[in-house]
Amino acid sequence: MELVQEELSMNGEGEEMEREPASDTPTKETSLYRTHYPCPARQKAYIFDGEGNFYNKEWDLVEGKDREFCWYHVELPKGNQKLSQSAQYLIDSLCPPLKLQDILSLVSNGPFCGYVDGALVFRVNSPGPASSNFTFRIAARVTENSVITVSLGRVPRLGFSPIGESLLSEIPSVESPNLGRGEQKERGGIVIREHVLEFLLTMNHSEEADNPVPKSVSNLLVHIIDTHVDHLQDIVTKLEIELDSVEVEVDRGSFALKKQMLDDRRFPKMHLNLQRLLQVIAHGEQVFPRVKEKCSSKSWFASEDINSLEELVGRLRRLKENVGFIANRVTAIQAGLDSWQAEQINRKLYYLSFLSIIFLPLSIITGVFGMNVGGVPWTGQNEPELKEGFRNVMLLCVAMLLLVLLCFTFPALYSRVAAWRRRRAMKRSWSLNRKSFLRRTFGGGERGGYLRI
Repeated sequence: MELVQEELSMNGEGEEMEREPASDTPTKETSLYRTHYPCPARQKAYIFDGEGNFYNKEWDLVEGKDREFCWYHVELPKGNQKLSQSAQYLIDSLCPPLKLQDILSLVSNGPFCGYVDGALVFRVNSPGPASSNFTFRIAARVTENSVITVSLGRVPRLGFSPIGESLLSEIPSVESPNLGRGEQKERGGIVIREHVLEFLLTMNHSEEADNPVPKSVSNLLVHIIDTHVDHLQDIVTKLEIELDSVEVEVDRGSFALKKQMLDDRRFPKMHLNLQRLLQVIAHGEQVFPRVKEKCSSKSWFASEDINSLEELVGRLRRLKENVGFIANRVTAIQAGLDSWQAEQINRKLYYLSFLSIIFLPLSIITGVFGMNVGGVPWTGQNEPELKEGFRNVMLLCVAMLLLVLLCFTFPALYSRVAAWRRRRAMKRSWSLNRKSFLRRTFGGGERGGYLRI
């Protein structure tokens, strides 16, 4: 199936050349344009008979007749191209018969759902670098007998396989590095490699061979949206597995490993990728309910597919909550690394403070005995009868030190005195209130006081 698709994509350029208009001027412009842009976008075209069968077809962008319907898919290259270059690739692939308005509505960024030139067009295109694994762009143009989709890179499980046999239908034996190839063949059965098993564990769906062939346009539309949600789910599952391994590394990791994680800014980058995923999921929550509402009024859209779209919207909402939980975990791990880094800095500062405590008396002694007191008053330079000049300078230094300490301790002393005065006032007030209460209770007076109960 993949070989057939690759051959179809290789022949797509030649088929496009046959569809050039007959006029002279547009032909020259198109040929010059295609020599500059060799159309690296992959193209796939299928026709469905409405009875569970599908066939490859030419890239002519015609619609099906009666129960037949066509599907045209364009995979834009996942590189460092600009958005304008992606639009040029689509113009080269879809124009004509599509107009520029249709093409721009498919390739533009942001969520959109509406009717363009009589066809239902929706897109879930997230802004960001096209080379990133967390930049998702998928758009579709739906009519009663044809569907045109555009995606950025390959979307897993989007195609179909005519082979009914699947790897998941049998029980394989996992490849062991301790056994040789001859021993594994003698054991018999299908041998699955370890990295393939790890890939299957990250999948939340079956293989392409298990995909049912759509029998209507509504089935095909549900299949396209389902594969998009599955793709998002796969990315989230891979992030969860990566985060679990990183948590184990952080718990058992050494100083060098934690320092490398902080230097590489691993968790801030992961948090940024999670925010991009949340943006894509939020776009899907905006677009897919509107697609369901617009398709529910169409006679060719089955009611079972309406329910399927509702389930996909619910999956998106649960996926959004899951991504929020992962973001909280990433924040907690980053906070733990930050506290570990602060602890390391505090430990180094402790060692530095210990060294400063050791050398502080030495610096005081060298500073005191290295002073030149000449010219300072009361040192006996001008009056030879004063012989205690050094003592006078030391007393002056002690007085200045006490003044500085008093300035630093004055706020604390003032707060203590104020607290003592407040406590004294409260005790005095309590004693007065108690005496007045006893006097009113037991005192005679003219009114006789209060009666005891």
